[in-house]
Amino acid sequence: MSSRESIPTGVRVAAAALAREVAARYAALPPTQAVALGGSTTAGTASEDSDVDLYVYALPEIAIADRARIAGAGASRCEIDNRFFEPGDEWVDAATGLAVDVMFREPRWIEDQLDRVLVRHEASIGYSTCFWHNVRSSELLFDRDGWFAALKRRAEAPYPEPLRRAVVAKNHPLLRDHISSFLRQVARAVARGDAVSVNHRVAVLLASFFDILFAVNRESHPGEKRLVEFAEARCPMRPPDLARRVNDLVASAGRRGGDTVSGASSLVDSLDEILVAEGLLP
Repeated sequence: MSSRESIPTGVRVAAAALAREVAARYAALPPTQAVALGGSTTAGTASEDSDVDLYVYALPEIAIADRARIAGAGASRCEIDNRFFEPGDEWVDAATGLAVDVMFREPRWIEDQLDRVLVRHEASIGYSTCFWHNVRSSELLFDRDGWFAALKRRAEAPYPEPLRRAVVAKNHPLLRDHISSFLRQVARAVARGDAVSVNHRVAVLLASFFDILFAVNRESHPGEKRLVEFAEARCPMRPPDLARRVNDLVASAGRRGGDTVSGASSLVDSLDEILVAEGLLP
């Protein structure tokens, strides 16, 4: 049973209605070019406690006063203009108890994010194609002049081979080949009994591991949640017994004397076998 199917129908209906209602409020503001629903709701991985994730594309920026008015309408709690990550507002809808998370983006910025991967083929250390995936998987709720619909059509482009190779070239040396590779850092942290550092280094190793795995399978990166579930559903080329091995690795990172180094090395070995078979490693 999928996560979407496991959510009570009433919750799904309430979340969809709330998303449309909030989108309509932003659509009434002249700067708003488009509003899209994204996150776990459109990915089919939502649970009862998932947020309603909305992306508002606007130019110029929507006034803080207008944003506060929209967020405060019927909210039991709200936070305006959070800038820890992307600019955004968050609130809890009093009528449904659902959390709403709104992120504000300039149209030119998201266009450049697509250019970065689809035209310039630029990789990152982990999460190379997340913004591309976000546009691909978003559900359009408002589109003033068809701009976002055109952006989504562009986002349906196949995974470029130069980008595929760039993601491997950017991330693979950091798994264990480089002097300061993540695996070497894990081993040092384990040796000194530094549990916090072990946890952090395992996390970044897995970020690059999954970035490579999705690229090899020509899949855009879905973000930081449910990566094993997504990989098992969408990545036919993957290490055997992926879920158990990843879960064991993460669990071992919190145990002194655990098999963290051998588990991470074995996982990278399995990935390397796939890369060699695909002609992506010598």
